[in-house]
Amino acid sequence: MKSSVVKSFTFEAAHFLPNLKPGHKCGRVHGHSFRCEVVVTGEVDSITGFVIDFGDISAVCRPLHDLLDHRFLNNDVPGLENPTSEVICGWIWERLKPALPGLSKVILHETCTARCEYEGG
Repeated sequence: MKSSVVKSFTFEAAHFLPNLKPGHKCGRVHGHSFRCEVVVTGEVDSITGFVIDFGDISAVCRPLHDLLDHRFLNNDVPGLENPTSEVICGWIWERLKPALPGLSKVILHETCTARCEYEGG
């Protein structure tokens, strides 16, 4: 049986988007309470009943949380000089994929009404 499991982590961070038209509100420094959902898909193990233990996903995500939380993304995190939701999703994917082979999606909620979904590639 194939299933997907989802584990979330949150981080607080400031950023600005440097490549926008002058006067765009996101061109100014501002912050978000980001919520990242990590989706792992695979076969359910016949013994454990898990695709993967949620604790294992948390352990893999913890170092990323520590890199992102309470940071100024543009300056503090290499690779996030233009930290759009799309770029952040790809950045997270690249760091999680080696440790989570079943990673199928990274979803980043920037606000309660705006999110990005990345499926690799």
